[in-house]
Amino acid sequence: MCGIVGLFSMAVGGKVDTALLEKMNLEQRHRGPDGDGIFVDDGIGLGHTRLSIIDIASGHQPLFNEDDSVVVTYNGEIYNFPELMDELQKLGHRFKTRCDTEVIVHAWEEWGEACVSRFRGMFAFAVWDSNQQVLFIARDRLGIKPLFYTLLDDGCFAFSSELKALKVLPTLSRQLDHSSVQDYFSLGYVPEPKTIYKNTYKMRPGHTLTLHRNGSLPEQTAYWDLSFGDSITLSEEEAAEELVSRVKEAVNIRMVAEVPLGAFLSGGVDSGAVVAMMAEHSESPVNTCSIGFDVDSFDETDYANKVADRYQTNHFEQTVASDDFSLVDQLSQLYDEPYADSSAIPTYRVCQLAKGQVTVALSGDGGDEHLAGYRRYCWHMNEERLRGRIPLGVRQKVFGPLGRFYPKADWAPRVFRAKTTFEALARNSVDAYFHSVSLTSDQQRSDLFSDTLKRSLADYDSRELFHYYADKADTKDPLSLIQYLDIKTYLVGDILTKVDRASMAHGLEVRVPLLDHLLVEWIAKLPSGLKLRGQNGKHVFKKAMEPYLPHDVLYRKKMGFGVPLAQWFRGPLRPLLKTRLLGPIMEDSGLFQMSTIETLIEQHLSGVRDHSTPIWSLFMFEAFLRSEAESMGQKTGHSQSRAFTTAVPV
Repeated sequence: MCGIVGLFSMAVGGKVDTALLEKMNLEQRHRGPDGDGIFVDDGIGLGHTRLSIIDIASGHQPLFNEDDSVVVTYNGEIYNFPELMDELQKLGHRFKTRCDTEVIVHAWEEWGEACVSRFRGMFAFAVWDSNQQVLFIARDRLGIKPLFYTLLDDGCFAFSSELKALKVLPTLSRQLDHSSVQDYFSLGYVPEPKTIYKNTYKMRPGHTLTLHRNGSLPEQTAYWDLSFGDSITLSEEEAAEELVSRVKEAVNIRMVAEVPLGAFLSGGVDSGAVVAMMAEHSESPVNTCSIGFDVDSFDETDYANKVADRYQTNHFEQTVASDDFSLVDQLSQLYDEPYADSSAIPTYRVCQLAKGQVTVALSGDGGDEHLAGYRRYCWHMNEERLRGRIPLGVRQKVFGPLGRFYPKADWAPRVFRAKTTFEALARNSVDAYFHSVSLTSDQQRSDLFSDTLKRSLADYDSRELFHYYADKADTKDPLSLIQYLDIKTYLVGDILTKVDRASMAHGLEVRVPLLDHLLVEWIAKLPSGLKLRGQNGKHVFKKAMEPYLPHDVLYRKKMGFGVPLAQWFRGPLRPLLKTRLLGPIMEDSGLFQMSTIETLIEQHLSGVRDHSTPIWSLFMFEAFLRSEAESMGQKTGHSQSRAFTTAVPV
């Protein structure tokens, strides 16, 4: 695993600032602490920081073909590289290494842009072909590895693994994209292809860019999408048997490494299944790592220990104190843009723990999206049955007013939160799902945003993103549709972003076998009834894992991997709430109705309402703004927040 950067002058005769490229590369050194390299030629510069995993002795980058006409900088792992290497050698290509990186340059020579479809793994890479004067950039199918890019005013195209490397560019616009601000307060993250800044973007998963001299910035081109069509006809027993076989194979190919390897073990089905499959393939005990909490309702270590005991793993465990909020400010630096998933804190801690034992860790991420493990899927399908019986016009007239006037009951179990159900029933399926996953309601955002921000947003609505993907989905099945929406938004924008930044902050590579694209494609074609049966998510997966995992691990109530926010804000973080959320950074931004923030704080502290989710979103947004103010202050010689608001107009 590594960090990549690049500069490309799209004008003939343009130059690349080598010192600036080196500065960008240094900004991502945490991603590759084992080495770095720079390549600069006429109008092109590529940089790389290396975390050595495979072919440690000779896999340095940027890496070239035989005559140095093709060069690559690459972040990721291509698990089928031995087969591709054999195929390319038979076609006449000569290899100097035994690493997956060199496969990319020869695959480009042989297959051009189609090479990316041959790769099985996680990756973000850039290939420069000096003969064709072409820069080709690609991101893996599901967005496991990140890639950011921008086109500067001078015609220089810049890209990097993390946004912080682009922030060192002196001409990068730091003007906020107000639609991204709304997206963030809706979803808790800024979804692909946007960033928090105007004119700076994320590469979409499963997409490429091909850049030429004297050309304009092209649109991202899709080379893969997930299809739910042509469902497979299998019995439950047949599906379970094949699922186990496919998971075993996906795990097995991810166990190749020349460095210590282990796994995260949360106590849930997905990570437990990965550990069980690893144990079958490993001659020595698997290294496993777990994070616990000193708050019982957030602690899963008892279940993790059951799996660790069953497979006699080398188990490492750490307890996170209920007042472990010291990472709040650090997270704003880590994620580079607003990010509101509080489970980033325990994720950071488990990566920190794992790095002390291993260099590569396998995780169970992706199982909830593909195998229908989220509780919200059950609620959505229950509501969908009602929506199917009553026409939308009738539902809007009946349930719309009920949703507006029914009292909010955050404190109650969801079955008694009729307000949320009424609001969902008054919407179509896509809008209802957007409503169910949103951190704040339409009304809360309207109350929170300033008149200036609302004028800037005009008619923009974040739910447009969900409708965009719903139109692209090749399924009318209601469960498959919302799974597709999550795969395109939540999985990549929240889950995979969280794991990538938290792991790479420690120089730890995380591999995700349940996101093997061949496995994902097969699971997508299973009938929905095998994934969600009644109120039981991951039905066939749990059945498949019954010989491998304890019953109470498989069938216990699902727990989130979060932190006790409500207690934090009423306890140790209480003194910071008004200081930060009602302070000059937020007020000077011009983005918010400060009276609304004050009401949220007062209601939460008094216990009248649980506003921990919107407060945490505001808390992390303020941390981002403060980090920006400090960064811009360092550049201009000022440290006051006003310097930030001048540099970043709102």
